[in-house]
Amino acid sequence: MAADKLTERLEAEQGEVALRRPRVQKNVTRAIASDIFAEVFAVGAFLPTEAELCLRYGVSRTVIRESLKILESKGLVRGRSRVGTVVCGKEEWNILDGQVLDWIGPRIFELDLLGCVLDARRAMEPFAAEFAAERATMQEVAEIERAWEWMRDAEGDLEAFTKADVAFHAALLKASHNQVFLQLVNIIQAALEFSLHASNEAADARGEAVELHRQLVEALRMRDKAAARRCVDRMLDVAARDLAIAVKKHPIPAERSARPQSERAPS
Repeated sequence: MAADKLTERLEAEQGEVALRRPRVQKNVTRAIASDIFAEVFAVGAFLPTEAELCLRYGVSRTVIRESLKILESKGLVRGRSRVGTVVCGKEEWNILDGQVLDWIGPRIFELDLLGCVLDARRAMEPFAAEFAAERATMQEVAEIERAWEWMRDAEGDLEAFTKADVAFHAALLKASHNQVFLQLVNIIQAALEFSLHASNEAADARGEAVELHRQLVEALRMRDKAAARRCVDRMLDVAARDLAIAVKKHPIPAERSARPQSERAPS
């Protein structure tokens, strides 16, 4: 009987650990990533040993090892056999990964990632609009219009408005019938959402964006390539203006320092 009770208790404890581990794992991975982005662990430097990381974050070696595997898959660190784990350069970070962008958090302004996304959009979207005006099916134009209607109806709701905005631009890229743009839709979608959210949040009002998107829908319906390109160029100018406002609201910190113990990941 005592043995049965001991077995039940051990199984219960193991169950609790299994339930806690995903949360703990997620918190520790985020904490290490945040320290990398904050340059607590400098690019090119080796991370502390596993034992030191265990003490720093208050978790087991297993959790640390699993976290480092995740970070390596995102390009943030690279393990070197019998040497240690080194912090990768920024050019190796998978900054289009939604999880990485989430870990970066407010430092996305400091790293100018949103500006880079805007540059990429300037290189793609005007051409995509022209192609869509020429190649989009009526069903694809209708899909873009539905996304615009969603934007119009959600003008007062930032989160819903941004989701509709992302859907609009994703549909536009797809309607270009350009195979490279089609591949890029899934790759850049997370970064596009962060970028649009920042510019939409900074805008005093969203009516201007709604109107420009309506004009683009009309240009697509009329098969007017030049008008479609002009609409996108104006959209991107508005986005650049609003992102500049957003950057001013999120000043780059003058100094970087390690987070205090109270802010570190829970065990």
